Formats: sequence, structure tokens, C-alpha cells
Amino acid sequence: MSMEKVIIIGSGPAGHTAAIYAARAELTPLLFEGRIPGGQLMLTTEVENFPGFPGGAQGPEMMELFRKQSQRFGTRIVADDVVAVDFSVRPFLVKTADAEYHAESLIVSTGATAMWLDVPGEKKYGGRGVSACATCDGFFFKGKKIIVVGGGDSAMEEATFLTRFAESVTVIVRREELRASKIMQERARANSKILFVWNSEVKEIVGDGTRVTGVKLFDNKTNVMSELATDGVFVAIGHKPNTELFAGKLELDTKGYVVTQPHSTRTSVEGVFAAGDVADHYYRQAITAAGTGCMAAIDAERWLASRE
Repeated sequence: MSMEKVIIIGSGPAGHTAAIYAARAELTPLLFEGRIPGGQLMLTTEVENFPGFPGGAQGPEMMELFRKQSQRFGTRIVADDVVAVDFSVRPFLVKTADAEYHAESLIVSTGATAMWLDVPGEKKYGGRGVSACATCDGFFFKGKKIIVVGGGDSAMEEATFLTRFAESVTVIVRREELRASKIMQERARANSKILFVWNSEVKEIVGDGTRVTGVKLFDNKTNVMSELATDGVFVAIGHKPNTELFAGKLELDTKGYVVTQPHSTRTSVEGVFAAGDVADHYYRQAITAAGTGCMAAIDAERWLASRE
């Protein structure tokens, strides 16, 4: 059983930035990569809005650079999944399927996962017309006709943002009304580029083998199937924070995100810190995740120093 000063769970921009800062502070961090090494950027083909990459970068290529930088400063990376944690004991207990570890402090950076439609063609055209992040990919749809799937605040926000680039944005809504807040609804309805298709569900995303060309829609009132041509599909039915491991152990909000103290990465358990999308349902960007990773490492370092 190993004893660590700091264990980091998660290997996206937040986890690796925390590792870089912790390693440079000589805390010799141990980082668990988890189910999807590199987080959501592994599903992003082109990243153009991360400072320092003027020509853009492939998401997986960028995360490999993060990983190398973590290791350069002495971060030890374990490919295993963490299956259980116990914050009721000191030092904290972290378990994988095969081993147990103890940690004086812990940084949670397990991220969030976009919720998908789970229909034929969605995975095939991921990054080739199918996206779950307008801020990341909207730029690539200048002058195009695109679809946003969803009826909540995030869908209205994505649709409104996408009108900056697209010729038109068609919002596919499963019901005959929106779930979005009144102000978000009004903003979307007032935008002449946004059209609505009601009582409809995307049953398949179709393409030419290279790019998305359309969607198959099912009208749940008339039971009629139709096809709608489009250059892109943005899925905006929400994100799910990867916090199953921490239910009942850390304070979570109503949507399952880790609650942190204002202007801090401190959680409800002293010595446990949270960074990135696992605690952020608002910005959800690689650069903001990296920023909170830095904060978490500094918070952990100062907390450890205060106890010595």
C-alpha cells in the first residue's frame, strides 16, 4: 500500500495541469488516468481556441503533450480506474481493482461527459459534422445549415451562439414546447436565423461517408419519418458529471456536480479539491479546466503546508 502526498483522479486538462503544478512543488503526485485518458479532448478533432497553438491542434495530440509535460516533472501516471474512495479515514483511501493507495490530499478532476442521442451515425460522424460543443466547433460551420438537438437552456445557448457562423440553425425539439428558461427562449425565438421543428426526434444521422449530410426525423405526433438535410448536428441535451464515485462522500449539487467553496477548489471534505468540468457546468472549456487544475494544485499545496 502506497502513501502519497497528493492523488489526482482524472487526466484531462484539469488533472494534468494540477499534476504539473503539484510536481513542480515537489509533491510527487500520483495521477489515475481513468476510463477515458485525456478526457473530452480525446473526442475533439480540432482545437483552435487554446492559447499557444496558433495553428490549432488535434485534441488527442494536445493531450499527449499535456501528459508528457506532467511526466517530465515527475508525475507518476497509473492507467487503472479508481473504483472506490473513502474520505472518512485519514489519510484518504483510494482503491483500484488491484491495489489500495493512501493520500494526504486528493484532487478530483474526473470531468463530465456529454449526453448523446445514441442513434446510428452519431459515433461514425463524431468530429465530422457531429459535435456537442458549439464554442469548440461552431467556427467550422461558417455559412452552413446546421441542426441543434434539445429544448433546454444549453440548446438555446448553443443555437444562439451558432447563428454567428451558420446560415441557419434548426432546433429539433422532442416536445411541443421548450424546457429552457423564459429569457433563453425569448432570445432564441427573436433570432431570425433560428427555426424550430416540434414533436420530433432524431433517429439517425446520415452522411456521405466523410461528412454529415442530414438526419432522419421521427414526428412523434404523426408517426411519420422524414429526412432533413444539414451540414452539422450539435447535440445539446446536457452533460453528466462523472461523480458516481463521490456520491454520498462529497457535497454535490442537484445536477451531480461537485460543490466547491467560492473562489476556491475546496470541496465539502477538508483536503479534497475539485477541478475542471466535474465542478463546472457553466464554462466547460479546456482552458478553464486547466486554470482550475492550477488552482487545485496550489490549494492542495498550501493546505498540506499548513498542516506540517
